[in-house]
Amino acid sequence: MRVVSNTSPIINLANVGQLDLLNQLYGDITIPQAVFHEITVIGAGQAGAEEVETLSWFSTCTVQNTSVVNSLRSDLDAGEAEAIALALELKADLLLMDERRGCAMAQQMNVMCSGILGVLVQAKHQGLIATVKPILDDLIATAGFWVDNALYRRILQTVGEDNTS
Repeated sequence: MRVVSNTSPIINLANVGQLDLLNQLYGDITIPQAVFHEITVIGAGQAGAEEVETLSWFSTCTVQNTSVVNSLRSDLDAGEAEAIALALELKADLLLMDERRGCAMAQQMNVMCSGILGVLVQAKHQGLIATVKPILDDLIATAGFWVDNALYRRILQTVGEDNTS
């Protein structure tokens, strides 16, 4: 499976010690140059920076189609724009991105998009994690990941944890 990721899923999963879920679910993860820069230069010393530089299952790729990136830059940041463009170029099976606007634009371009919540649901369904709620709570408390109450409840219902307090 060919998977391209934006910054947010990597940093947030690293913040809660769950970055390896990406490798367990998808194998290798490809990131565009802008995402590499956001994580390792702008975010140097933060969660995910060292892992992106050292783990063999992360690879960085330069986007060739700069016109797609430039057209997306009117609405998205550099990492999001390059991630969508790279997913198109590589004919990726999946783009990991949490930003709603970015995912909507990717889907308009026929790029399948999932965010960190989708990763957690898939990890639970595949038996890689026992429960989603503690990780979701940790994302909110530790990583500052924002999830509205209705979505929070819907995710827990999806994975059969809606009775968990």
